Amino acid sequence: MSPTPENAATPPVQTPETTTSDPVSEAEALAAQAATTADAQAALVNELATLKAQNADLADQFLRAKAEAENARRRAEDEISKARKFAVESFAESLLAVADSLEAGLAIQEATREQLREGSEATLKQLKSALERHKVLEIAPAAATRFDPHQHQAISMVPAAQEPNTVVAVLQKGYLIADRVLRPALVTVAAPK
Repeated sequence: MSPTPENAATPPVQTPETTTSDPVSEAEALAAQAATTADAQAALVNELATLKAQNADLADQFLRAKAEAENARRRAEDEISKARKFAVESFAESLLAVADSLEAGLAIQEATREQLREGSEATLKQLKSALERHKVLEIAPAAATRFDPHQHQAISMVPAAQEPNTVVAVLQKGYLIADRVLRPALVTVAAPK
């Protein structure tokens, strides 16, 4: 009898479970993974080196800026110190003429009353001029001027025919220096009616 197709021997069929892996392709995959890991490590090493260089540069810039700020602070302190030290130099120099005039007036032994008065008036004029040059201005409010507590100091309130809280009389002049009160003017003020 001849073999029938049903009874014929069939070759074995390979299923995916029975397939053996190719040793060459597994080695290639491991090599590719190792190469990828090496590339990643190289990139990280390069990035680390770049960051270290940037850090060193920023640290250097910081130290330079800090030194520059310290130098600027020292220069400013020196300038302030010199300004304080020599600020009165110009003012003192302008007062020397006043001192010279006073000494000259006192040196005259037989001065008349009129000569003394003229000399005192000239000296006072020199003094006021020196003060004005250095922005020291008088506060001498006129009568009936509104009382200003920022520039005036009321000594007393007196009954007066003028409006209340106005200056009646100036007892002592005040002075401003560059818009700042050096000494307030002493005044009497009109009392409320």
